[in-house]
Amino acid sequence: MDRFLRDVIDGLSSEQKTIPSMYFYDESGSKIFQEIMGLEEYYLPACEVEILNNSAESILEQIPFDSIDIIELGAGDGSKMISFLELFHKKIESVTYIPMDISPEILEVNKSTILRQIPDIKIITISGDYTLTTGQLVERENPRLILFMGSNIGNYSGEKAKEFMRFVNDMMKVGDYFLMGVDLKKNPHIIRKAYNDSKGVTKRFNLNLLERINRELKGDFDIDSFGHYGTYNPINGEALSFLFSENNQQVTIGNHVFKFEKYETIRTEISRKYSLKELDSIGKETGFEWDKHFLDSKEYFSLSLFRK
Repeated sequence: MDRFLRDVIDGLSSEQKTIPSMYFYDESGSKIFQEIMGLEEYYLPACEVEILNNSAESILEQIPFDSIDIIELGAGDGSKMISFLELFHKKIESVTYIPMDISPEILEVNKSTILRQIPDIKIITISGDYTLTTGQLVERENPRLILFMGSNIGNYSGEKAKEFMRFVNDMMKVGDYFLMGVDLKKNPHIIRKAYNDSKGVTKRFNLNLLERINRELKGDFDIDSFGHYGTYNPINGEALSFLFSENNQQVTIGNHVFKFEKYETIRTEISRKYSLKELDSIGKETGFEWDKHFLDSKEYFSLSLFRK
C-alpha cells in the first residue's frame, strides 16, 4: 500500500482523527505556504532571517574548524541560508554544503540558488527521507555543523522531539555542532494569530490536505463542509491546527469509509513552542554537552547551537 494512503487511513481510523503534517507540502501546499510566510501574523520566517543575518558572525565564532560539512536537514530551496553560507565560505578554508530533502526537485532549486550567489562553494545534494539517507554521510570525515531550521522541531511532540535530537546526536562526532531553529514561548495571542490569520491563508493550507487526498487517493471530501481552527496552550507550549466537519457526513477513500460527526475534528499539525530553560534541559537529556542561544530583537525565536 502507498505510504500516503496508509498514513491517511491509519490517521482517520484513530479515535482522534489525524493527517500527518508532512503531507501539507505537495506543489499546491508549498505555494500556499509561501503565502503564509509572507503574512504579517506569521512572524517566524522574519525572526529567523534576522538572526541569520545579525548573529552569523557570533555563531561562527563558536565553531573552531578549518574545514566543515554544513548539513541541512529538510533544506528546501536554500534561499534564506545564502548570507549564512556566504560568511562561512569566506571565513573557513573549506566548506561543503550538503542539503538533504525529500524532494529532488527542490534540491535542484536549492543548488542553483546557492551557486548563483556563491559560485565556488562545494555542494552535495542528498534526496530522500533524511532519516533514511544519513548513511550516505558515513565516509565523510570533516567536522559537521548540522542545521535544522524553520522551527521544524516544533512538529514533534514530547518524547518524539527528544528521539529526533538523539537521532541528530548519533549523526555527529564529538566536537560537532547542531544549529536548530526554535519558536519560543511568548504572548499567547501572538502565537494564536500566527495559526489563524485574518486572510484565511492558513485555512486554505489545511484544506489543501483534503484536496490532495481527493486528487491522489480518489477521496470524496466535500471541501466546503470543513472548517479550520487553530489553538494554543501556553502551559505545554503546543499550537495545534484542526479541520472540523461542519455537519454529519461520511467520506470514502478507496474502499474505506470514514464517518464524521458534526464538529468532529481532524488534527493536522502540532507546533510546539519552547522556553530557553526547556531547550537547555532537552539538550542535556539527548547527549549534548553545551548549548548557546541566539535570539531575534523581539526574543520571539532562537537559533540554538548545541555541541556534542
